[in-house]
Amino acid sequence: MQRITSRQNAIVARYREASRGGAGQPLLLDGTHLVSEAVAAGIHLQHVLIAADALETPEITELLAQAGSRVEVATASSSVMDAVSPVRSSSPIVAIGSRPPETRSPFEAASPLVVVACDVQDPGNLGAIIRVAEAAGASGVIVAGASADPFGWKALRGSMGSALRLPIATAASVDDAVDEARAHHAQIVATVPRDGVPLHESHLARPTALLIGSEGPGLPAHVIHAADVRVTVPMEPQVESLNAAVAAAVLLYEAYRQRNLAAQAASEDSAAHRRPAAARPYRPASA
Repeated sequence: MQRITSRQNAIVARYREASRGGAGQPLLLDGTHLVSEAVAAGIHLQHVLIAADALETPEITELLAQAGSRVEVATASSSVMDAVSPVRSSSPIVAIGSRPPETRSPFEAASPLVVVACDVQDPGNLGAIIRVAEAAGASGVIVAGASADPFGWKALRGSMGSALRLPIATAASVDDAVDEARAHHAQIVATVPRDGVPLHESHLARPTALLIGSEGPGLPAHVIHAADVRVTVPMEPQVESLNAAVAAAVLLYEAYRQRNLAAQAASEDSAAHRRPAAARPYRPASA
């Protein structure tokens, strides 16, 4: 197994290049949790770098066994790990993985609930949106316009591995994402800070594309006006707006609640139809 002690090593340059992210770049998987999630998701690991003093720990040993013998592995000094790990306190393991292809449509579900992140430029926020989308049962995410790279290292850490499991598509603009949603007969729900339909009066159990705007200006005006529904999360007057990821969480869990109620009602209705009718009492024919 190769041991790397110089920051000038070509492998270190590969990790630094991966940390810049962007279309076509491989994934930088920083930390035991993300590497483990990548292995579980079937992501191809191109290279694994392990801190020399962590190589024999049970957690790392088990992870390497899960990754398989074909993965190229090297150990590194603490100074090299500081150079390749972008977080403040370097992780015991960092890996480079192949970017997953866009092979699954977010609209494949019977009643899709798709989050459209519109120009969400903060990678931490984008990762948190993807994480809560999976947690609340969304069928996928479309990353539109000038949004951050959903597979950049900050977004990956923010999603805690959800980005490796949930169908994620990209769109050049929010208009393209809306067109895709309409092609799949989904209602377009625009989130607005004021004067929309109160969240508790919304109808999110039907096929839905939920549009979340950027941290500053929010959704473009023409997108808001063209939406089928404009929804507002009730807030106290002095609060201007919610963080994009927080707003997504509140909306998604209302959709989760509504959809669970609808599924429960459908199940009860189906059970009632399958239940045999009560037997009629025997009445002899009159003489």
